[in-house]
Amino acid sequence: MSQKNRLAKATSFISRLPQKWQSFLLSQLFNRQVKFAGTAGIRVMSLSNDGCHLQLNNKKRVQNHIGSVHAAATALLAESASGIAFGYHVPDDKIPLLKTMHINYVKRSSGNLTAQAQLTPEQIEQVTSQEKGDISVRVTVTDEADIQPVEITMEWAWIPKKRKS
Repeated sequence: MSQKNRLAKATSFISRLPQKWQSFLLSQLFNRQVKFAGTAGIRVMSLSNDGCHLQLNNKKRVQNHIGSVHAAATALLAESASGIAFGYHVPDDKIPLLKTMHINYVKRSSGNLTAQAQLTPEQIEQVTSQEKGDISVRVTVTDEADIQPVEITMEWAWIPKKRKS
């Protein structure tokens, strides 16, 4: 990527700070922009050019009627992971847009959830060099038992901030 966007610049700055502060500061940065993620309590464990790792603790506010993380909260976690991994590469003069969510709930989860997402080098090249387009981002969500309770793919698009006349 020839020029970093604002998210990549902020992440680069935070990565130079002591390790013990990085997750907190990355989480604050993200949750101030995405209020619903902050309300749910999503934590950014790591973020870099290679992808991101997020966590959502199984607390009362995100639980369903059987005590596991609610389906909507699981979707929010996955959308957040894919959005951060994608957004890290979207140039500042483009708007990132979620087009579709493909979520298949396959097992009941137990405990806290983590989500990991990353773009391939080809996807990064596409996002950074094309005026507009779309890509699919696969998200791996696991629970405390290291089981993948959902299969998730998010389709993201980017368009110019200003339309051509």
